[in-house]
Amino acid sequence: MGDPLRLYGLKAVVTSAASGIGEAISRTLVKHGATVLAVDTINSGVEQQFESVKGIEGHTANLKDAARMPALIEEAAEKLGGIDILVSEFPTHVKAPLSDGDALLEQLLEQRAGLVMSICRSALPYLKMSPTGRIINIGFLRSVFATDGAEAFARSEGDLAALTRALGADTGKFGITANYIQPGAIMTPVSRDAFKKDMALRDYCISQSAASRLGEPVDVAKVALFLASDDAAFVSGTGLRVDGGRAGS
Repeated sequence: MGDPLRLYGLKAVVTSAASGIGEAISRTLVKHGATVLAVDTINSGVEQQFESVKGIEGHTANLKDAARMPALIEEAAEKLGGIDILVSEFPTHVKAPLSDGDALLEQLLEQRAGLVMSICRSALPYLKMSPTGRIINIGFLRSVFATDGAEAFARSEGDLAALTRALGADTGKFGITANYIQPGAIMTPVSRDAFKKDMALRDYCISQSAASRLGEPVDVAKVALFLASDDAAFVSGTGLRVDGGRAGS
């Protein structure tokens, strides 16, 4: 677990990487020896974000259209010379945190499923050629959901869990693992904006965590590092929550 180069020689693609969790994962993977293509949208500033970071190249792409994922993966494989690790997180844009029963949730889940399945299927030929193929899917932030959105949040995790189990079942025979990380209330730019508009949501998220605090992107990145490494070679089709524990549970 302490080897600073335990990902040495591995090639990783990380989406939504300009800031927040994706940025932290990119920096953590490269710190442990991987070469990373950090992908984000055209106006995200991802290329400038990593221009002075050795081992990480920023790359822009359309992350809202599932039909664009095959081209993205082809470009990534060409730049990196292959793909060993795929970390997928896709931008979630909501005008206000979602409450239970919000019709927008179904649309978001459908969009995410299409993007995740498209990028994973596109990467599969390259991951098959890797001795350590890894798929890591990142769930929606807790700040995407209102104080009365606990059931919607659970639904979003359950949906990602089912999708990831299916990927794990399909890819296991190739030696590829597929897992997901479900963040809790992590202080990303998206969360910061949501909490500025609704301090009650921030306080609620803290109260629901056994750690009685908000998490940081690096908390998620350390778990992604574990799942990307040999330490998790026999872990697949499952998920890890990074939320400080559930208060009162």
